[in-house]
Amino acid sequence: MSPVVRLATRDDAPVVGALRRAWTEEIAGGPIDDDDYDRVFAAWAERESHQRVTWLAELDAEVVGMLNLLVFTRMPRPQPASGPPPPGQWGYVANVYVVARARDAGIGTRLLDAVVAHADSHGFARLVLSPSERSVDLYERAGFVPATALMLRTPG
Repeated sequence: MSPVVRLATRDDAPVVGALRRAWTEEIAGGPIDDDDYDRVFAAWAERESHQRVTWLAELDAEVVGMLNLLVFTRMPRPQPASGPPPPGQWGYVANVYVVARARDAGIGTRLLDAVVAHADSHGFARLVLSPSERSVDLYERAGFVPATALMLRTPG
């Protein structure tokens, strides 16, 4: 069966939280004992819901992947009478994860296609992301290139 990508709803927050837990435990190499995680995640999801768009990937009616978009809305500015207004939003692509058993089936590509289509249809100025080494090829195939116009400050 072909994967289905859909927008997540607020009711999907526990599923998104479970994927985040699975991802973290995969990186850690085993279960993480955090009895408070579900409550903390639900509160975060509620706080962030006004500026986040999340897509879920389903395979055989099981959620096997996610992608999260943090939407930044630019401060308005006076507009000249002629010419189109500049884009009012840009997005940060984050938390792209596909469970191990469903990888290499095009799910990451389908999730990226969904976020790119959303950004294009909403006139975003740009999409940015911070790839893992393993994901660089996926993002390059989707048209992402290294950024040289941004600056970065790390703590310390």
